[in-house]
Amino acid sequence: MNTVEKPSVTELVETQGHAGSEWLSRYSTSLMGVFGAPQRVLVRGSGCLVWDADGKEYLDLLGGIAVNALGHAHPFVTSVISSQLATLGHVSNFFTSPTQVALAEKLLDLAAAPAGSKVFFSNSGTEANEAAFKLARRNTGSGDTKRTKIIALEGAFHGRTMGALALTAKEAYRAPFEPLPGGVVHIPFGDIAALEAAVDGTVAAVFLEPIQGEAGVRPLPPGYLKAAREATTKAGALLILDEVQTGIGRTGKWFASSDAGIVPDAITLAKGLGGGFPIGALLTFGEQTSSLLAAGQHGTTFGGNPVATAAALATLHALESQHVLANVAAVGEHLRSALAAIPGVTEVRGEGLLIGFDLDADVAPAVVQAGLDAGFIVNSPGPRTIRLAPPLILTTAQADTFLAAFPAILQAAKDAQ
Repeated sequence: MNTVEKPSVTELVETQGHAGSEWLSRYSTSLMGVFGAPQRVLVRGSGCLVWDADGKEYLDLLGGIAVNALGHAHPFVTSVISSQLATLGHVSNFFTSPTQVALAEKLLDLAAAPAGSKVFFSNSGTEANEAAFKLARRNTGSGDTKRTKIIALEGAFHGRTMGALALTAKEAYRAPFEPLPGGVVHIPFGDIAALEAAVDGTVAAVFLEPIQGEAGVRPLPPGYLKAAREATTKAGALLILDEVQTGIGRTGKWFASSDAGIVPDAITLAKGLGGGFPIGALLTFGEQTSSLLAAGQHGTTFGGNPVATAAALATLHALESQHVLANVAAVGEHLRSALAAIPGVTEVRGEGLLIGFDLDADVAPAVVQAGLDAGFIVNSPGPRTIRLAPPLILTTAQADTFLAAFPAILQAAKDAQ
């Protein structure tokens, strides 16, 4: 039997001896420019650290935008992915696998979902929200008044595919692709009176993020989710919570909404669920909601494949067994408290390790660049807002290196303006 020599990843992509500038030049001639120019060419990661093609080290305080829950190259997750791929990689949705069933059961257990609840697996957050959009379209009601309207909030971000984009509020994202799927109405953020006025018998669903990430990490005010549950129940509308960014331990809880004292009709998940491997999920609560989508009304080729579901199971196991959620709460509180004391920081928001903080000048993009120069990866969702969504395993000592460096980073950004 002939053996095939296995090349390394390095040999396959020929990374050695190539500077970051060369890779960026090749990127510009081969990839669509939908993301703009990449900031760096990253080639390796370990825990909360990554290295670029020129050998520079960075503390990753963005985590692939809240994706790398266990950091980079987590040994347990990578071993499970490798083992599963060597056993069974893909089977199509004509079949199932033990990992798919076990993950669905685990998510329903973590969500304390009632009997009759179900899971649909997708490949990303926007796909999970597309499934939820179609779920909402099936909640038409009966009689003369049909439910055709969907409520979302100003500042909402639910994805960039067409249905999810209709739910997303930012005009710059929406305008080039109109007309979008109709019936979506955006109401003022956090305004309970506006919510109660908008939710009537014509509303099929209300979509909410417990914390709006892309809008600068804005938590819904206390009592809002409970008011939304009461209003939607009265009107016969679905309450759908987008926890793509806030779920799977990001806020120090499995779900950001878990202490709101409500049971939603559906929750969407993705990002941290796979620990870096692409997977999303729609959880539907109770038999009535779970039966809205029937056989043949939705599907996906890759969703819930054995490797993705094995990666998610491994991620959840590591988060539980290593008591990571307690670390999220402690390090997050430390970061928020220390950031609030830094001159030039005007407001700090968020929960756990999803943090947004505002600056006293419109220099956030320059802060991102100055941070990279200093060896830190952060994000600017607005002109004076910085977002942190690091791996959930970030240590206090690592957080302190950023806190110590930030005053100089902020000053360098202001000097560069």
